[in-house]
Amino acid sequence: MTTGEVQRVSVETDEIPQTVVNGVLAAEQDGFYDDPGIDIMGIGRAIAFGGSAGGGSTITQQMARNYYTNELSSEQTYSRKIREIFIAIKLDQDLDKDEILTMYLNTIYFGRGASGIEMAAERYFDKELDELDDAEGAFLGLIIQQPSKFENVQEGDDFWYTYLTEERWPYMQRQLARMHEDSGGERGLSEDQAMALEIPTRVEYNPEGEIAQEEGEDSEDTAKYGYVRQAVTSEVLRRYENVDEQVLAIGGYRVETSLNSQLMDAASRAFEELPPVSGFEQEELMEGLTAIDPATGQIVAFHGGDDVVTDTDNSLIHRTQAGSSYKPYVLATALSQNIGLRTQLDGSNAREFPGLVSPVSNSDNADHNPTDLIDSTANSINTSYVDLATRVDSLDSIDEMAVNLGVGEEQVTSSARGPLIALGTHAVSALDQASAYATFANGGDHFPAHMVTAVYDGEGNLLEPNDLDEIESGDPVISDGVAADATYAMRQVVEAGGGDAARLSDGRPVAGKTGTSSSAVSAWFVGYTPNLTAAVGLSRSTAEPLAFESVGNSAVFGGSTSALVWKAFMEEAVGILELPPDDFPPPQYVGEEMNFAPTPTASEEPSEDPSESPSEDPSESPSDDDLCDPNNQGNGNGNGLPGCDDDGECDPRFDLNCEIPSGPPGPSDECGRFDLDCQEPEPTTDPTDDDTGTGNERNRQGVGNALVRPSRED
Repeated sequence: MTTGEVQRVSVETDEIPQTVVNGVLAAEQDGFYDDPGIDIMGIGRAIAFGGSAGGGSTITQQMARNYYTNELSSEQTYSRKIREIFIAIKLDQDLDKDEILTMYLNTIYFGRGASGIEMAAERYFDKELDELDDAEGAFLGLIIQQPSKFENVQEGDDFWYTYLTEERWPYMQRQLARMHEDSGGERGLSEDQAMALEIPTRVEYNPEGEIAQEEGEDSEDTAKYGYVRQAVTSEVLRRYENVDEQVLAIGGYRVETSLNSQLMDAASRAFEELPPVSGFEQEELMEGLTAIDPATGQIVAFHGGDDVVTDTDNSLIHRTQAGSSYKPYVLATALSQNIGLRTQLDGSNAREFPGLVSPVSNSDNADHNPTDLIDSTANSINTSYVDLATRVDSLDSIDEMAVNLGVGEEQVTSSARGPLIALGTHAVSALDQASAYATFANGGDHFPAHMVTAVYDGEGNLLEPNDLDEIESGDPVISDGVAADATYAMRQVVEAGGGDAARLSDGRPVAGKTGTSSSAVSAWFVGYTPNLTAAVGLSRSTAEPLAFESVGNSAVFGGSTSALVWKAFMEEAVGILELPPDDFPPPQYVGEEMNFAPTPTASEEPSEDPSESPSEDPSESPSDDDLCDPNNQGNGNGNGLPGCDDDGECDPRFDLNCEIPSGPPGPSDECGRFDLDCQEPEPTTDPTDDDTGTGNERNRQGVGNALVRPSRED
């Protein structure tokens, strides 16, 4: 793909209102009318670093770069920087400041496909240039440095909206006030006026038609390319430090990606496996899916959403609580710290932990004591995993492991760090999850997730990314033994646990983990085969609970929803890519088999009567009469023996030689042989696992009435 065409309409100096001049100068160079045309400090940096350091260019230098783009290579080399400087010096000598500013505003890129201030006024505010007010002029000025980030920024965007409202806009207000004071009131705004400015409302922007026409696709495919363009532009600017955003928009680059168009379509179709939503609008559903080749880190598909104008990218940007899908990061930390898979833990229900205001419960409200790491992972036992999190070197080491595996560093600050991170309090994106689990699939070697595989400038030169070494060689994050053991535990999730809905039809091995936050605000399934990893996350744009027709909120789990989407995508993907049915390496059982489970406690009060000395002669096997009273049918007889049944047969609760009858279980089967207080269970109409279609997925994570309730399952 190329970076596309832009539209430009040139204006004259007297057509540019002071509202725009104020905003642009405040953001870019408040001393423009007094400063020389070149930045001496920037020149020094360019010389010191061979032109690669850029150098906070003046407006004159920026104009030279944009206006004479054919004469200047888009790669920032030493010779290019020097030529740019000489052109800027000549322009500053030959033109007055108003002419330079006008040429600059006619050539600068403002995003939304608009080159020049006149088109920017139309695209952002649907106004003529001379109609722009102070706030609108200020907004256009502040977005010049990063137009692709701000062209469609809106409330709800995790980072860029916060950056706009809390950093860039206050900076603009201060600059306008300072410029007013420094210029004696000739430019800028008074402090009162500047501080009263509010971020202006922009008109909706819909780039889809243009993108579809460029790519030669029908209108029904336009959303896909809208998200692709946003993602590719963002990645190029992040990974290729020598790319100038203005040249990227105006001159164009040729960009090659790892995205597979068929897989992109499959990612979108996979969500058709879900029934319609219940109790809220379909448009609120955030459908995230990212697929990665674990051997390279290349993103082969993602599903951004249905409307690039109104929806944040569901897969690469939007994040939601991880729930139990964060547990493998705890597991990898423990394995790396010599705690082996067969280590015994206390999985008792309703356990209290230091620092938590309420007990941690298992979803089935059952005790699992003792339990090892394999069973704890397969059945997602909450208490044993919180216990495990407290036994590794530190909670920091868990988050460090997650980041090293592939989770974005900023994500591990999305919630308070405490033992409950084991239950997934942090919010993550589908990209984070796919990247991290790909490291498990790749035997412990992590390759940075990326979709841009090559960038060529306007002259056909191949540009080098700043992460070339990592992309080519990867980073050994965990040992192959740790990866194999973690994978073995996650295979049990699919083969015998709550993720059985993700089993692939051809029987090829799958490892993965479900995750559902408290009240089913989010639902995850992240899984992999040896040669492809995919993460599926569901949530709502309002951060409220999920519910679907025929799958009410209480039945929404990662295994009952996201796993279905994951399977649908992977069934298509293995065919499209013709992936062989490779197997995972066997577990290596690294580390020690430790025992953190409590041992049974002896009676605190010793018996007053001494026990009899053991007989030297072996005792005979007791008779039925020794174990029950045939003259009293179970009503008590005062002799310490239970009554026998009507037919004189012994009670299996007390006769170790008595066979337990076949058929539906009675109290002796449910409670054990020696439980005198056992009662027949009341009939229940609650659905079984099979009734709800969630398999063994029943660990609804919760923390009583704790302030933070991270997850309810799996």
